[in-house]
Amino acid sequence: MSENYVSIRMSTEQAAEIAHTYYGISGEASSLPGELDFNFKISSPDNKYILKISRPDADMEFIEYQESILNFLKDKDSITPEFIRNKDGNSITEILDENGQSRIVRLLSWLDGRLWSEVNPHSKNLLVSLGQKAGQLTKNLQEFDHEYARRDFEWDIAKVGWTKDYLHLFEEEDRGLVSLFLDKFELHHDHYEHLPKSVVHNDVNDNNIVVSSGLANPEVIAAIDFGDAVYTQAINDLAITIAYAAMNKPDPLEAACQVIRGYAEHYLPTDAELQTLYVLIAARLIISVSKSAINKEKEPDNEYLLISDLPAWDLLRKWRRINENYAYFCFRNAAGLPPVPNQEKFEKVISGFSVSIADLIPVEKTSTVIAPDLGVGSRWVGTLEEQENINLLTQKFKHLQQANPEAVIAGGYGETRSIYSTEAYRTETNNGPEYRTVHLGVDFWFPAGTEIKAILDGKVHSLVYDDKPKDYGVCLILEHNIDDFTFYSLYGHLGKDTLNLFDPGDKVSKGDIIAYLGDFEENGGWSPHLHFQLMHDMLGNEADFPGVATYRDKEIWLSLCPDPAQLFNEVIPGPVKSEDELLNFRKEHLGKSLSLSYNEPLTILRGHGPWLIDNTGRKYLDTVNNVAHVGHEHPDVVRTGQEQMAVLNTNTRYLNRNINEFAEELLKTLPPELSVVHVVNSGSEANELALRMAKTYTGEQDMIAMEVGYHGNTNACIEVSSYKFDSPGGQGCPPQTHIVPLPDRYRGIYQGDRTGPKYASHVREEIQKVKKEGRGIAGFICESIISCGGQIELPEQFLSQAYDYVREAGGVCISDEVQVGCGRVGSAFWGFQLHDVVPDIVTIGKPIGNGHPLAAVVCKREIADAFANGLEFFNTFGGNPVSSVIGKTVLEVVKREKLQQNAHKTGNYLKAALTDLQLRFPVIGDVRGQGLFLGFELCNSEKEPLPEKAGYLTNRMKELGVLMSIDGPDHNVLKIKPPMVFSKANADELISNLEKVFAEDFMHL
Repeated sequence: MSENYVSIRMSTEQAAEIAHTYYGISGEASSLPGELDFNFKISSPDNKYILKISRPDADMEFIEYQESILNFLKDKDSITPEFIRNKDGNSITEILDENGQSRIVRLLSWLDGRLWSEVNPHSKNLLVSLGQKAGQLTKNLQEFDHEYARRDFEWDIAKVGWTKDYLHLFEEEDRGLVSLFLDKFELHHDHYEHLPKSVVHNDVNDNNIVVSSGLANPEVIAAIDFGDAVYTQAINDLAITIAYAAMNKPDPLEAACQVIRGYAEHYLPTDAELQTLYVLIAARLIISVSKSAINKEKEPDNEYLLISDLPAWDLLRKWRRINENYAYFCFRNAAGLPPVPNQEKFEKVISGFSVSIADLIPVEKTSTVIAPDLGVGSRWVGTLEEQENINLLTQKFKHLQQANPEAVIAGGYGETRSIYSTEAYRTETNNGPEYRTVHLGVDFWFPAGTEIKAILDGKVHSLVYDDKPKDYGVCLILEHNIDDFTFYSLYGHLGKDTLNLFDPGDKVSKGDIIAYLGDFEENGGWSPHLHFQLMHDMLGNEADFPGVATYRDKEIWLSLCPDPAQLFNEVIPGPVKSEDELLNFRKEHLGKSLSLSYNEPLTILRGHGPWLIDNTGRKYLDTVNNVAHVGHEHPDVVRTGQEQMAVLNTNTRYLNRNINEFAEELLKTLPPELSVVHVVNSGSEANELALRMAKTYTGEQDMIAMEVGYHGNTNACIEVSSYKFDSPGGQGCPPQTHIVPLPDRYRGIYQGDRTGPKYASHVREEIQKVKKEGRGIAGFICESIISCGGQIELPEQFLSQAYDYVREAGGVCISDEVQVGCGRVGSAFWGFQLHDVVPDIVTIGKPIGNGHPLAAVVCKREIADAFANGLEFFNTFGGNPVSSVIGKTVLEVVKREKLQQNAHKTGNYLKAALTDLQLRFPVIGDVRGQGLFLGFELCNSEKEPLPEKAGYLTNRMKELGVLMSIDGPDHNVLKIKPPMVFSKANADELISNLEKVFAEDFMHL
């Protein structure tokens, strides 16, 4: 630490003494960051303050200048700190320190909240909020002026040229980076000088932004510390705000646009200002790294001077990789302007053309154009496996053409396609991965070798081929200049023979053969077709250009790459109707009791394995849908269902081998005592039937059920589902239902491992109560692991003793395996097998149909015989041939793909990883479950539930691309019941994202 810095710094003890001596405030002092002043937080029993102590020989005019700004903004209803007057009634206090050096002291009110640097994550809404506050500040300061504001100040972006004298302080690579942006600044200098000017804050950085407290929906309250305020170009303040807000972000441009979106609500930048913004952001970063380099020699141990050094360099390097024109288009879009400024001129240019599809591709008739649906939810393309099967996809297009011989197969502009939801199209955003799924051109499907002709005069900009799989294979880009307007056309998926036609720079005339369509082996791995695309700007690309974009940036890219269909006389259909109106229709016409997950609902159009894919093409790791037992849309299940549906689907009053084969396969997994199967459509129907069987067999009506248990949505099921009848809107416990305490070893009435007999004793007590009233027990219904109750593992001996008590009383034991069965618990095929018991009735739900409406009741022979008392049980769709073949296929897939073993192995791995997280993040109060039926509970140190944190966690994880859900009576348990194909890699992704969220503000608020 430099000797000079040691001699002038102030301690927290000195700060506390000054606050007490001159302001009569007694409190604890803690140090805050500061460059020109030494700043301290003073915490008294009644209030909090900021104490600012100047360096020796401070400029009094400068200090009075800051005071004038705060007073001006106060009149503008801005939230700013207020000066606290000293004992003499003055806002400024002059003192001598222990070395006899003059110091200026000011005490300001504390704005309750957190500094931006203490907030994590910086959500989209928070970034917009920052922009709103910064824009409001810029607008308010338009009317303020002060002589001191016009000083020559090194932190003024307009003065960035001074940094050239310090380029020698940087390594060669960094020196080149800084020089690059300084040169760009010089190119903008002439028109930059004429941009609007005003006094600006000039330092809206991490430690000058105050954010509200609280975990949910934080917002920026104020910007503080006006010591750097200066008269300069007004747009500089937005550049500075972005420079700091974009630091440490995977996608700084995304963060910048969110800030601009909020900023424009109060101060709308002009187009000229937005044109310079990209360079101004870099200029601010250059000043920052230059200052840091200089100050390393002066005060090497002053951490504040170096605090932004590494993030600033990181952002500069990322900023260089962003095309300047593209950033400008993004800025315009964020400010509410058309992304590409000359879009109207382009529309005017192309409106003068009269081009037929036959001018592009030799066809006889083009009066009809058919656009195949390749969107995310397209049924025409089928499963993802079918989409990736080039031969199959090619045959589909051939059949479509054969069925419509006089039509042209074309379309796809602006279409969102799930085929691009692969790693090759993945891009990292500030909230997890997204995929470039929006198609930017029009596709024309024709056989390989088809000639392509030029429809406009131009010259060859590029003609390239890479023998590695690419978007386009051989790609040709032509440059066109019409009425002094330059634009480009792209032709992708071409054959290698095209490479012999031209060299870059060659002229092309309308009607020239410019390309040949390629086969899938040379065209980038697609069914033979032409990808035709227009571009306003090449964005610095010399040889290639993106053909797809992320849905998030859809408006920008569709503006940059306008619809090529506008060139043609024929009508080429656009993409299918969007999903935007789904929510409004649902609210208006579907029952209001239907709930939606997450604060911002998802529109899910496709499933695949452990993934769900939304209307933007984004993939979400699904940890919730146990119904998709062997994976969403498992191809074997889909295929067998389709095949049987094409042959026969009818009821069980006819003989059919499918139901027999399904029942046979199912009985192989169960104890021999359970030998009779009744097939129904859902878990609710299965439990409804099981209750009827129990009551018929025993002749009694009273049932014992579990606290917070859930068994379905029919009347009889609701009557034994405490989770429902005890919830808001429920009717309370029916008189013939008897609820026993939830056997929760972590937070229940008995805690610990040896609590099974204690919890089971309540079953005996309920039986005795019923007997005293002169009635008997029909049965006891219980899940093998309690699901809605919070993924509660039953303690040892609970189930066996409970079953003994029920059977001694003449009752029937029903095991609800709807959620835990079919191999999910890993170490056993059925959950009841974990407890070494055999129920009298087992109920099985939709997981056995992988989401298809299929369920079953399996019972002992004597119960089935008693139920067959002459009153026929008939279910129109239960056990139909389609459902039965699907159920059999699911059981075969579980066995063939060893999914029970996977549940055991992956589940143990995931549970161990969650337990490790628990050690590092004690907000995880308990981890429990078996196989791929897991849960963890969020509690404080007193085991009090934290439902708000659980709700926040599910929504934050959704933002990161992982779907989770909440269970438990206190809504604080995160359940993990994914499709059984959930792998170790999927578990790692889940844990990685959980760890990320736990490391954010989640732990502290």
